[in-house]
Amino acid sequence: MKFLHLALIGDYSPECVAHQAIPRALERARADTGLAASWDWLATVSLGPPERQLAPYDAIWVVPRSPYTNPAGVFAAIEWARRIRRPFLGTCGGFQHALLEFARHVAGLPAAEHAEDAPQTPLPLVTALSCGLVEKSGAVHFAPGSRLRAIYGRNSAEEGYHCNYGLNAAYRAQLEAAGLRFTAFDDEGQIRAAEWPDHPFFLGTLFQPERGALRGETPPIVAALLRAAAGLAPQELDSCFRPRAIRAASASAGRRP
Repeated sequence: MKFLHLALIGDYSPECVAHQAIPRALERARADTGLAASWDWLATVSLGPPERQLAPYDAIWVVPRSPYTNPAGVFAAIEWARRIRRPFLGTCGGFQHALLEFARHVAGLPAAEHAEDAPQTPLPLVTALSCGLVEKSGAVHFAPGSRLRAIYGRNSAEEGYHCNYGLNAAYRAQLEAAGLRFTAFDDEGQIRAAEWPDHPFFLGTLFQPERGALRGETPPIVAALLRAAAGLAPQELDSCFRPRAIRAASASAGRRP
């Protein structure tokens, strides 16, 4: 069996709840999937040319806690994962930066900025949320036919947040026209996740799915990332990503939920 290596890109802090949760989430996903895996935390200040530094890794996860010390390095890592089709997950700040990278290099918005980093920007792609989500939780609803819907094996889930910024809805149509698909929404229809269908595994969530590990649960997205890193085909991913209890119930009923 292939031994997997994952890069966790972000500026680690032991006080950050998401950073406490991520190793536990990976440990649970490793046990549930039966895949052998290890991971390295890469501080953003240490990031160099991704084609050399990140080539040994089977998947890239840009983790929460932004602003990052070296945002240019983060953007280069995301672009590299997108271009060479390496499995990629961005959560919270990682999702925000994936939106910016996609906007600048795919959607024809090279001046796109994050309002927290550039408050005077004329193109604020990521802006302050109308209602902050620091240490909040709520329902997220998955779009029919989406990879996230297949991963979770159900229409919605309860997830936690620690953020104050999200996509500026004024630019949604331009990102969608470039191929990005928004696939999770809160109860009011606000965007909470995106995926790029032209990539084997390119997902970003404003919520922090890793927090499920702190409740003794295996986050489905994290198990999905490991399976994608192992190179499973899309049809295998969609059937294998769902939690074991859901798979068992589906099998007994003779159909997928």
